[in-house]
Amino acid sequence: MPLRSYATFAAYNAWANAHLYAAARAQGEEACSRSAGAFFGSVTATLNHLLVGDRIWLSRFEGSAPPALKLDTILAPRLADLEPLRVAEDARIIAFIAAQDAQSLSAEISYANTSGQTFQQSLASALDHFFNHQTHHRGQVHALLTSIGGRNAAPSLDLIIFQREQAAA
Repeated sequence: MPLRSYATFAAYNAWANAHLYAAARAQGEEACSRSAGAFFGSVTATLNHLLVGDRIWLSRFEGSAPPALKLDTILAPRLADLEPLRVAEDARIIAFIAAQDAQSLSAEISYANTSGQTFQQSLASALDHFFNHQTHHRGQVHALLTSIGGRNAAPSLDLIIFQREQAAA
C-alpha cells in the first residue's frame, strides 16, 4: 500500500475519532459508562481499549518497550479525561506515518504480543491491521451509541465522507 494511503488513514482515524467522541459526549458520561454487552462492555471501555491498543502498536512500530497495559485497561474512566488522550495519540499516529517512507514500510518489525508470543512482519502489514482494528472497534462504539440514543445518535463514519470533506477543503 502506498505511503499516501497510510497518511489518509491516519488523518481519517483522527477525523472519525473526533466525530465519535462528539457523539459520545452528546449521550453523556453515565450512558457511555454503562455496560451494554459489547466485547469491552461500554462505550467508554471500548474507547479506552482503542487507545490502549494504539499505544501498544505504536511502541511496536517504534521499536520501544511496550507499555505495561492489559487490553482492557481503563486509562481514563470519564470521556472528558479520555478525549484529550485520544487527540494526542491521533497526533502521534499522524506524525509517525509522516516520518515513514517506502523503505520503512517494507521493513520487517519484530515484536511480542500481549501473551508473549513473538512475531515478525512488515511494517506495512502491521499498519494494515492497526487501522483495521480501529475501524472494527469504532464500529462497535457506533452500534452502542445507536442502541443508547437511537439511529441519529451516531455519526456516519464512512471513509468516503471524510474524503469528500478533504476534497472540498
